[in-house]
Amino acid sequence: MAATAVPEHVERIVVEHCAIATVDADDTEYASGHVVVAGNRIESVGAGPAPGGLENVVRRIDGTGHLVTPGLVNTHHHFYQWITRGLATDHNLFDWLVALYPTWARIDEPMVRAAARGSLAMMARGGVTTAMDHHYVYPRGAGDLSGAIIGAARDMGVRFTLARGSMDRGETDGGLPPDFAVETLDGALAATEATVDAHHDPSFAAMTRIAVAPCSPFSISTELLREGAELARRKGVRLHTHGSETVEEEKFCRELFGMGPTDYFASTGWLGDDVWMAHCVHMNDSDIAAFARTGTGVAHCPSSNARLAAGIARVPDMLAAGVPVGLGVDGTASNESGELHTELRNALLVNRLGTHREKALNARQALRLATYGGARVLGRADEIGSLEPGKLADLVLWNMDTLAHASIADPVTALVLGAAAPVTLSLVDGRPVVEDGRLVTADEDAIARATRDEARRLARIATGA
Repeated sequence: MAATAVPEHVERIVVEHCAIATVDADDTEYASGHVVVAGNRIESVGAGPAPGGLENVVRRIDGTGHLVTPGLVNTHHHFYQWITRGLATDHNLFDWLVALYPTWARIDEPMVRAAARGSLAMMARGGVTTAMDHHYVYPRGAGDLSGAIIGAARDMGVRFTLARGSMDRGETDGGLPPDFAVETLDGALAATEATVDAHHDPSFAAMTRIAVAPCSPFSISTELLREGAELARRKGVRLHTHGSETVEEEKFCRELFGMGPTDYFASTGWLGDDVWMAHCVHMNDSDIAAFARTGTGVAHCPSSNARLAAGIARVPDMLAAGVPVGLGVDGTASNESGELHTELRNALLVNRLGTHREKALNARQALRLATYGGARVLGRADEIGSLEPGKLADLVLWNMDTLAHASIADPVTALVLGAAAPVTLSLVDGRPVVEDGRLVTADEDAIARATRDEARRLARIATGA
């Protein structure tokens, strides 16, 4: 790929002699190639060694035995759940929520900060360069939870979208969360707008963006959905929520609203190319066609869907119809590993259990879901998600020269179907975040201690001990 013009005196990083999967529109790959990073942009990608005569090269990396891909993009998560992992392990979604909401309703700012750092650390050291958090639990008096999450992402050095969630339907109104864990309609809308005003950066290369994200049909009012959509479009930000996750949700929507989830979302302004929804497991042909027609995106979370026995999303049918689809970790109370790179393998394997069997997904489609697909879902496909000149320098150098991958000739197959590959280098905006499998922007051991302490403190509060 041709080099792009860059200003003089910009520092360059050169990676050579590595396999490259660009995930561009043509799925261009190089068995042995180079990537040149100039400042925070990709300057050139191509076969063979880097061009000669490059100036201001501050680092030159021999990538022999490695695969370079775009950085992974996570499209759905709940960071706070890091400190409630391993609980309610044999529950479906509704029972799991009922079991855990009383604990979640007692989170506070230090807990959320620690949990966000733990969630971000696990993703970053596994190749995630763009993270997302759907935070919707705002107990009264808990502190600045949104600020704590955004600060954790900023300190970690990853690109980030906070989907500022909300709930206004507590137990008294037929919802699942305790009443003291929900906001009022006006309070939720005002707090969401304040978060957008304080933190959203619409510019190219932005490190922080905000989305409007009421939680789910069974924890929010119709008014919050409708007015949330109006708020998002007035502010020019994206919209996110949970949709069609379980058969119980389908039943709930039909009993309460007289229609299925997709028709309900359409009636409240929640279909469009500025919207993405998590899960979308139970979608019929009409639902998929509506998503494709409107450009509504999907965050596919295979591990969480399996953990909560939600079912198998029709990802091959969505892709065939043209629906934007990315991958999501989901909260670590329903995906205890908290790693996105394992979701590539799980997405491929789980979808092959569906009706399409071995033709459901292949390794390169799984990689595309985790990179360009995620960028498209987050509305950032012109900036990230593929390795092309002019795009932002968010990339990962995976070590495929290991015992676990030594006998797999194709590096993309090795990355997707093999054991988790070590990350030799991860760049976000041209800056290192991971080196030789360790975070360089945070102390992993300190994060582990803090999350363990906050998990124990939450457990004591929740049990009254």
